[in-house]
Amino acid sequence: MRWDCNRDGCFNLKRRPKLEVFADCFPRRINFGDADGLVEIGGSFCLLEWKSDGGDIREGQQRSFLAFTKQKRNVVFVVYGNAEKMKVNGYRVFWDGVQHAYRQAGLEELKNRIRKWADMAAEPTR
Repeated sequence: MRWDCNRDGCFNLKRRPKLEVFADCFPRRINFGDADGLVEIGGSFCLLEWKSDGGDIREGQQRSFLAFTKQKRNVVFVVYGNAEKMKVNGYRVFWDGVQHAYRQAGLEELKNRIRKWADMAAEPTR
């Protein structure tokens, strides 16, 4: 991101939409979720969802990740760790409509896994 908090102020206050204003549009006060990262390569999408230590996937997120990854070559990486320090404790992958088991790993292993997806997504489909 090109945003500089020292120069431009707090990004969350100035640029992030206040999604809670839409809560009265849906039943049971459910609301829009936010994606922590999304990239498209060759028509395929990689979504990154970051969970702080102790955080976990909610039922609605799980259902949406399963549906999202039924689309061929879409992937979701749910990362567990400390976002401020970019310390990764592990991750789980949603792929081909399946939630895979948690894998203990650090940042470099996660980056390698994401690179493998990016290489695959850049290949033409057969």
